[in-house]
Amino acid sequence: MKKSTTTKEETKTTAEQVTEDIKVKGGQVIETVKKLIHEGNVRSITIKDKNRKTIVKFPLTVGVVGAALAPVLAAVGAIAALVTDLTITVERNQK
Repeated sequence: MKKSTTTKEETKTTAEQVTEDIKVKGGQVIETVKKLIHEGNVRSITIKDKNRKTIVKFPLTVGVVGAALAPVLAAVGAIAALVTDLTITVERNQK
């Protein structure tokens, strides 16, 4: 079983959305992003480097599936190959 080095921190909550920071290693980025996309209540994902500088931000809409995700996952994979310690900031709709 693979040891996970993912850590989560909820940073702020408003009446309509929750923002959450997830710290991951480069090799875990794609799987983490796929999992977040499939949860369905994610509005946007921002990937930041260890200095909290934004590398990429992409919005998600309800109905984004399959082939539409391929370019996003390809970009995430390229980023993961270059940067080892990342923070994924997730904006979610309140449940």
